[in-house]
Amino acid sequence: MQLLASILQAAGLRAAAVGNVGTPVLDAVQHPEPYDVLAVELSSFQLHFTHTMSPLASTVLNLAPDHLDWHGGLEAYAADKARVYERTQVACVYNVEDPRTETMVEQAEVVEGCRAVGFTLGIPGLSMVGVVEDVLADRAFVEERATSAAELGTLADLAKASGGDGSTPAPPHLVANALAAAALARAAGIAPVAVREGLRSFRTDAHRTAIVAEVDGITWIDDSKATNPHAAQAALAAHERIVWVAGGQLKGADVEELVRLVAGRLSGVVLLGSDRDLVAQALVRHAPDVPVHDAGVADHGDMDGLHALMDRVVARCAELASPGDVVLLSPAAASLDMFPSYGSRGDVFAAAVRRHLGLGEQEGV
Repeated sequence: MQLLASILQAAGLRAAAVGNVGTPVLDAVQHPEPYDVLAVELSSFQLHFTHTMSPLASTVLNLAPDHLDWHGGLEAYAADKARVYERTQVACVYNVEDPRTETMVEQAEVVEGCRAVGFTLGIPGLSMVGVVEDVLADRAFVEERATSAAELGTLADLAKASGGDGSTPAPPHLVANALAAAALARAAGIAPVAVREGLRSFRTDAHRTAIVAEVDGITWIDDSKATNPHAAQAALAAHERIVWVAGGQLKGADVEELVRLVAGRLSGVVLLGSDRDLVAQALVRHAPDVPVHDAGVADHGDMDGLHALMDRVVARCAELASPGDVVLLSPAAASLDMFPSYGSRGDVFAAAVRRHLGLGEQEGV
C-alpha cells in the first residue's frame, strides 16, 4: 500500500497508506484535513468482519498459508481474503501467477461494469499489466490495448527501493507489487507519468528486504517482515547464494515446501526462535549438505539477551558467508516468541550487523 500511496501522491493527490500498515482507517477518515484517496491494506482478520465495504479497486496479491491457527484452515483463510473483492467498483486486480486469486475475482459479487485486471512478471496479455523487456507495461487501461501498451516505468526505476545504490536489481516480489499498485492507481485514473514518478521515489518499508550493509562483497539484508514462508520465499528467490537467518513462531505454517524450493541457493543457515527445530528438520530432508547453526532462543522481551543472541547469529553468518553471498534475515516466522514485534527483531539484527562490521548506527549502505 505504501507503493500505491507513493504513486497517488506523485499525481498530486492528498493520499495515505492506512489500515493494517499503521494508521487506522477511521483516524484517516476523520482527519481534519480530508484525504483525496486512501490506500487501504486490510488483514484477513479485518476482512473476516467486513461486510459493507465497496472499494474503487481491490487486489489480493497472492494466497499462501498464514494464520491458519486462527482461521481454522486454508479454505476459510482464502474465503476471508476474497472478501476484499466484494462490491468493487472499477477493477479487481489479480495475480496471473496465482490462479486462485483469479478464481476469487470470478466468484466475487462486484458493481456492474467492474473489470478483472491481471498483473504478471511476464509479457502482459489483454487487460493485464506486466513486463516487456525492462519496461512495466499497461495493456489494461489504454484505449488501443489490443495493439499497444502504455509505459508505466522501468525495472531501473525500482532498483533503489530497497535502500541500496541501485546496482542490485529489484527483487521479483517488489516488481510484482509495483505492477499491482500501478494497476490500482490506473483504475483510479492516474496518468502513466505519475505512476513512474511514484515508483522512482518509493523506498521499501522498514524491515522488508532492506539493505543494512554492503561490505567486502557481502550484502546484509533485513527482511524481518517476512513472518510466513511465502513472504520468505519471495526474498530468498531474489538471490543466488544466501546465508539464511530463519526461525521464530511458525503459527502452524509448514516450511517443508519453502526449504525444498530454496535448498539449492543456501550457503548456510543460522536458526533461532521457538520453532527453529521444525526448520532444521526440513533442512535435514532437503538440504543435508548445507551447514546449519542453531543460535538458540532468548527470553521474550529480554533485550540484553536478544542483543547477545543476535550477535551470535551475525558472527556465525559472517563465518559462513563468502564474497558474493547475501546474508538474509527472512525468518518465515513471526517474532513474538522472543521480540515485541518483527520491527524490533529487524532493528536488533541491523544493530548487530553494524557492530560486527564496525559501522556507525547510520552507516552501512
